[in-house]
Amino acid sequence: MLFHCSVEADDPQRVANFVAELWGGEALPFPSVIDGSWVALAGDDRGTMIEFYPRGTQLHETEDGAIGVLSAHRRLNGTHMAIATKLDRDEVLSLCEREGWPAKYCRRGGVFGLVQVFVEDCQMLEILTEEMQREYLDAITIPNWKKMLAAGENLSEPGKLAA
Repeated sequence: MLFHCSVEADDPQRVANFVAELWGGEALPFPSVIDGSWVALAGDDRGTMIEFYPRGTQLHETEDGAIGVLSAHRRLNGTHMAIATKLDRDEVLSLCEREGWPAKYCRRGGVFGLVQVFVEDCQMLEILTEEMQREYLDAITIPNWKKMLAAGENLSEPGKLAA
């Protein structure tokens, strides 16, 4: 089970506020790693949150844990996440339009839908409404995954469970 993760953002406060709004939660400063960091808290029973660090933050191990250090900025990366919302598809698309971020409805492998948004034009988030969450949970199971692998299926082909 995932409790939290962290990603970079050009404007951590803005992105944290966007995600908190999707969740019906709250965005607050997160000064423990590096100045300018923000966190989106879902306010759920699992303490779900996403930490947003200024772009260019690198985590370095120390004797006491980890510290954040700013380095060269890069905009594109392979990190993405699928997150749940109680908002409907039109509400999600409206929020994305308000922020000026590209977003569209997609079906992954023809088995579950999501709203794909590129936050700040570079960080992909997959937003799942309650209906989309049901599709996802029905499709993404260990037995289904093993079945696809045993059949030698390419997960990125149409009709497969590519994320």
